[in-house]
Amino acid sequence: MQSTSLVSWYKQLIMPYRYQALIAIIALFIGSGGWLALGQGLKYGIDSGFINGDTQVLGYAGIGLAVSILIISIATYWRFYYMTWLGEKVSADIRTQVYQHMLTLGPSFYANTRTGEVISRFTSDTSVLQTVIGSSLSMAIRSAVTFIGALILMLTASIQLTVAVLISVPFILLPIRFLAPKLRKLARSSQDRVADLGAHIDQSIHEIATVQAYNAESRENTVFQAKVSDALTTAVSRIKLRAWLIALIMGLSMGSMVMIGWFGISEVINNRLSVGELTAFLFYAVVAGGSIATISEVVGDIQRGAGASDRLHELLLTENPIKEGSNDQPSIFNQAPTIEFSNIKFGYDPKNPLFNDFSLSIKAGEQVALVGPSGSGKTTVFNLLLRFWQPSSGTIQINGEDIQHLTLRALRQGIAVVDQSAVVFADTIINNIRYSNPNATLEQVKNAAKQAYADEFIVKLPNGYDTFLGERGVNLSGGQRQRIAIARAILADSPVLLLDEATSALDAESESHIQTALRSLMESRTTLVIAHRLATVKDVDKIVVMENGKIQDIGSHESLVKTSKIYKKYTELQLLK
Repeated sequence: MQSTSLVSWYKQLIMPYRYQALIAIIALFIGSGGWLALGQGLKYGIDSGFINGDTQVLGYAGIGLAVSILIISIATYWRFYYMTWLGEKVSADIRTQVYQHMLTLGPSFYANTRTGEVISRFTSDTSVLQTVIGSSLSMAIRSAVTFIGALILMLTASIQLTVAVLISVPFILLPIRFLAPKLRKLARSSQDRVADLGAHIDQSIHEIATVQAYNAESRENTVFQAKVSDALTTAVSRIKLRAWLIALIMGLSMGSMVMIGWFGISEVINNRLSVGELTAFLFYAVVAGGSIATISEVVGDIQRGAGASDRLHELLLTENPIKEGSNDQPSIFNQAPTIEFSNIKFGYDPKNPLFNDFSLSIKAGEQVALVGPSGSGKTTVFNLLLRFWQPSSGTIQINGEDIQHLTLRALRQGIAVVDQSAVVFADTIINNIRYSNPNATLEQVKNAAKQAYADEFIVKLPNGYDTFLGERGVNLSGGQRQRIAIARAILADSPVLLLDEATSALDAESESHIQTALRSLMESRTTLVIAHRLATVKDVDKIVVMENGKIQDIGSHESLVKTSKIYKKYTELQLLK
């Protein structure tokens, strides 16, 4: 990860809140200045008041110290408030950016990336950045400013003692120079191990029914404990290195302070330095040492933040291989269109293409069924038409226009899909059906549900259409989920319809009703149907028999029974038994 691009990203994130950041920085400088003013107050009070026995001067010094403390307190409030506020806002913006970007990444990205790891990046990693921006970074900047100011004022008190301090500073900073890069590496590794934990939890909890059905609880727990152990081992290594860093800097700082203090006392004894000047110098030396110690403590958090930034920025820089077209309002979807696959070459693994020269023509309003064994390429036809994946060569045209010229939104708005998995969201029934058309009225939703024969079970639920469905619709039967998915497609009212075993989860009676509804729905649409059960596609206009990514036969049910060995075999297995 280029540090320059990361810095540029930080600037983009902070620029909208530059005025709040400016207030925080001003408050930081005022607070640091207040701390530095305390040393001058001490010097004035001791040399002009305490040594001379002047109570009036001591009173003035006391008032000055009280004012400085008040200013420090007020400045600290505004610095802490705005830096913490900035951390929250930037963290929220990063989460929004990452989530929006994740929604644009296609199935090809998620096929090779664990969902739990991605979730870990925009939850735990953004929380780390929130802490760094809201607290650690502020402390580091304040300490750096205070250290520089203290160093300048130390020079005014004693050049000799300041030179001694400067000689000791490089030795104090050596541990940071050598250990910080290793700490950053361990911080990222630790966050990666935490992401592994999140991925395992996401997988096992989402598939809890399968885990329990196969009595795999103990196995999953064993795997989880191993991952916890890996995360703990990495975290312990990071903590140990950070502890060494803090201990070394603290030891070197305190050792330097003792030596400089001893040297300062000898300067007072030899009348080369006043008591007030020594007191002020030691105060500034303590402030400078404390600043270095603070930096050493927060450097670990800053390195963790750098590691988190790397992971988040890396995710944001991940490009979608599917490039957007420019046509956002195509006229090709004004009615049921033609669809043309021409000389398509494609493989999920480019080295092992599934399609080498795939071509298929579908007329406007035609109902076409894709039939064949698993792995023959039926679902791939859907994926390519929806542009979830990109063919390496060849074209797909709708009404003569290459779909690569369309925006993804425009393309997919013209296509309704009913998948065999019947995805249901953890939301109300009405919102699940309305997912394809957010502006649909309640009456339109109900009409779609009635056409899908879903209304009959929805009205029997406690809250009807406002019934909240659990995670992935677990409190519905498979057939009920399928009917909600079909109602969603009906409500979309798109001119192209893709049905992937749309009635696979229905009982015989429901399937009969749905087939009637689907036949009515398909009449004015160009329809592609994936079917394993041939009884559901006997009446379509054209059946395409596929095997190993190739079209073996095309025809009606009656003709294929006579001419296609593959199709005849299917009919014998399914329809004649």
